[in-house]
Amino acid sequence: MKAYLSGGMENAPELGRAWRDEMTAWLNNQLGHTVFNPVEIQNETLTAEEVENFRSWRFNQRAKFKLTVRKLIKRDLDAIDNEIDYVICYWDETVLKGGGTHGEVTLAHRMGVPVYLVMNMPFDDVSSWILGCCEGEFDSFVDLKQFLVEEYGG
Repeated sequence: MKAYLSGGMENAPELGRAWRDEMTAWLNNQLGHTVFNPVEIQNETLTAEEVENFRSWRFNQRAKFKLTVRKLIKRDLDAIDNEIDYVICYWDETVLKGGGTHGEVTLAHRMGVPVYLVMNMPFDDVSSWILGCCEGEFDSFVDLKQFLVEEYGG
């Protein structure tokens, strides 16, 4: 089984690496599942020049910036479409200024891929659209992990 780790990157500390690294280790050790981690895949998808410069290109080379971002979008959405079995989405304040997480969750729902949402904000503050795309909502990673063990064994 393979999980897609969706959540804020652009506006998150260290691109949201901490929770993704922790979940990657847990999923592998407890369930034997692998992950699609867009933080890691970014470095495999882009050239060294793109990784180093694409964020600054936003301000001075808009066309180059958009082409580079489109490579990331394509890779991420292709993974949801073809590689993964479920999505774990961490929904916090950092996703509100971005768009990728919204798109990933929506596509997964459209493709019939289960989305499990970990909320770091009150339920009432989460978008109705996003909630409608999710198979389950959890108040913590502890609650999610308990569910995953029950759902997928461990």
